Amino acid sequence: MTSDTQEAAQSSKAWPFEEARKVAKRHEKNGYPETVLFETGYGPSGLPHIGTFGEVARTSMVMNAFRALTDNKVDTKLISFSDDMDGMRKVPGNAPNQKLLEGALGLPLTKVPNPFDSCHESFGHHNNAHLRNFLDRFGFEYEFKSATEYYESGKFDEVLKLALKNYQAIMDVMLPTLGEERQATYSPFLPISPKTGRVLYVPMKSVDAEAGTITFDDEEGEEITISVTGGQVKMQWKPDFGMRWAALGIDYEMYGKDHHINSPIYDRICRILGQRPPEHFIYELFLDDKGEKISKTKGNGLTIDEWLSYAPTESLSFFMYQKPKTAKRLFFDVIPKNVDEYFQHLAAYPTQDKKAQLNNPVWHIHNGNPPEMTMPINYAMLLNLVSAANASDKETLWGFISQYAEGVTPQTHPMLDDLVGYAIRYFEDFVKPHKSFRTPTDAERIALENLRGKLSALDKSADAESIQTEVFTVGKEAGFENLREWFQALYQILLGQDQGPRFGSFVALYGIGRTIKMIDAGLAGELAQD
Repeated sequence: MTSDTQEAAQSSKAWPFEEARKVAKRHEKNGYPETVLFETGYGPSGLPHIGTFGEVARTSMVMNAFRALTDNKVDTKLISFSDDMDGMRKVPGNAPNQKLLEGALGLPLTKVPNPFDSCHESFGHHNNAHLRNFLDRFGFEYEFKSATEYYESGKFDEVLKLALKNYQAIMDVMLPTLGEERQATYSPFLPISPKTGRVLYVPMKSVDAEAGTITFDDEEGEEITISVTGGQVKMQWKPDFGMRWAALGIDYEMYGKDHHINSPIYDRICRILGQRPPEHFIYELFLDDKGEKISKTKGNGLTIDEWLSYAPTESLSFFMYQKPKTAKRLFFDVIPKNVDEYFQHLAAYPTQDKKAQLNNPVWHIHNGNPPEMTMPINYAMLLNLVSAANASDKETLWGFISQYAEGVTPQTHPMLDDLVGYAIRYFEDFVKPHKSFRTPTDAERIALENLRGKLSALDKSADAESIQTEVFTVGKEAGFENLREWFQALYQILLGQDQGPRFGSFVALYGIGRTIKMIDAGLAGELAQD
């Protein structure tokens, strides 16, 4: 007998459930393995960035949807795999001790000296530790795996020997994808130089599948023969994908659009090695403020810590959930909107039926158990309150909030208290430097004087709807054909910005008396002089 959640999961159109059904269908004929494996990959050529968080968060959402779909009767595991045996091809521009790293080019990342002031034995170990720390910080369920440990311990040995036996089949897959010059030197196996420890991109002179060895000329031109086992080689990154899937038995992995063209290659190599490739999901890339792909080595875009300086973790998860197949700009200006939309969905959740709840982003953000929480004031409103009140501390803002929402205190609403702190920091860093007030036109001056009169006639305890009605009325009487222009004028003249909150709600929060004084200052040109 299916549960209500399981039944709703079978028809949910939320993208994590669509992905989960692909994994379930994969095993419908032969039954489920002991553990269904989900994987995310990480290349520690730089510190984990926000895109890394997104990949783990999204894969976790699919895994959680799969659990609901199977009524928690199938064991699952998320593997976070670090390709830390990859050779360092360039020095990250955002890392310290550049000269130290320049001397380590070509070394596996776990053999590159650590340029940071930390106790970790290598650059790769340092970055792996950061990855694990932030995954732990956000409470992800995962098991960390290191390519270095898997190659050197022999855990990949059997599949590497199988790859050697299928050397020509793998070459037949790879060579047509390469240019003529690259074809002449390509090998799916990258030997680790016995002399320098560097990852060598050299052609094979011969391969011996029976002996499990490869022969090549090293950097000095000396012919070397080594085994493909025991960490003496690593595979080129495209064959490595398929090899890893085959060795671990991965059922599901998602990756960015930049891998899309190579996905069939990974799949074919996995099949050559006798295993079925995992189900895939290709997501669009994150872009910085200039529209460029964010990169670990460039350090562009937004970091996780930067986002969390201005907003709660849940808002970042919400951003990751939304439209994963659409390229999204990931910069500071997206934060307020995502915060407010997250809380809107959270507020709607308790009133929804099971089907709607499973389509609600907060179900996926909170692993099917969203908290009960109300947010009487949204983030956008707080930002404008900080601006109007010229507030730099929580106590000032709470003075307004307590008058606006009776019984609401930092103790009863700790998340709102956090949001107040986030809003102050965000305003100081991103809003205040760009505020620009202007004086009203003649027509706007008449409308503002009319609005002042309307507000003066209202009861001081008038609610937001009553105030908003008066604001609308004034705009219509002033002849604004598009009322958006009227509201934009209010924002520019009174708040020094092009956009703002629902004005009636703002006045109710800020206070009618204070708003009248603000209008007077705007009419007198005092705000534009600040």
